[in-house]
Amino acid sequence: MPTLYPAIEPYHRFHFPVSDIHELYVEESGNKDGVPVVFFHGGPGGGTDPMHRRFFDPARYRIILFDQRGCGASRPHAELTDNTTWDLVKDAERIREKLGIDTWHVFGGSWGSTLALAYAVTHPDRVKSLTLRGIFLIRRAEIQFFYQEGTSWVFPDYYDEYIKPIPLEERHDLVTAFYKRLTCGDLAIENEAARAWSVWEGSTSKLIIDEGLIARTAGDAFARQLARIECHYFVNNGFFAWDGWLLDEAKKTLQNIPMTIVQGRYDLVCPMKSAWDLKKAVPGASLVVVPDAGHSAGETGIVDALVTATDRFVSL
Repeated sequence: MPTLYPAIEPYHRFHFPVSDIHELYVEESGNKDGVPVVFFHGGPGGGTDPMHRRFFDPARYRIILFDQRGCGASRPHAELTDNTTWDLVKDAERIREKLGIDTWHVFGGSWGSTLALAYAVTHPDRVKSLTLRGIFLIRRAEIQFFYQEGTSWVFPDYYDEYIKPIPLEERHDLVTAFYKRLTCGDLAIENEAARAWSVWEGSTSKLIIDEGLIARTAGDAFARQLARIECHYFVNNGFFAWDGWLLDEAKKTLQNIPMTIVQGRYDLVCPMKSAWDLKKAVPGASLVVVPDAGHSAGETGIVDALVTATDRFVSL
């Protein structure tokens, strides 16, 4: 079965101004003359990781990673101004043009699947294939399931820690209550809320709880970027025109783009119904359900399915 490719270092790193405020970190690795692929990381606000280069055969792919606005090595950190889905779609196009790429393969998991789909329905002529993991369509029901009630029934112990910063009288609308604290201007309050929000995601992302992942999500810088940016997107409904807009557009636009959907059966961050709904909207897509995995891209069965997909698509 496929595994991650060996660790590699980028051959090109740079910062790229995309607005009066934002400057993105961009890197290229693998084969300079290879088939281009762009990686959309999760969150929003998660940032890239060296592991993300390893989903692609470095002898055959020209691998492009970038940190989206406000996170990772992009600047300024955790900034919400001019930070919307459509800003990020435009950023991807700017990167493509700057690097002289005509068409590329598109890869994204979790929020990265959202952004990959938003990019693809906007620029379908630029997309050679879509490899998607842990489908997230930013529908209200998805947000409610994870951040309000649903996942809480499986992880009640971790849920109690998650809601600690929120007074009882505000717990009927946790996303709004967290957003109030994450943007209040008091750094101590913001950081307390950010850590609770981020650790909730880290605690629930794998089928088997991973203390190392929880520790990473508890770090101040990571928690701040993830929580502030995610909550900003969620209170704005992903900046989509209506609930379900992305699925409607995918049904209209993506029928002819090769697509593989990889979904953990026990994903409680982005439950399988969204992957199922996407498969029904785009019947030609390949849906791979991993029977012993949750949400994380690092779980063995998900790694295998993703690398199998990228190995297949590189020949298109």
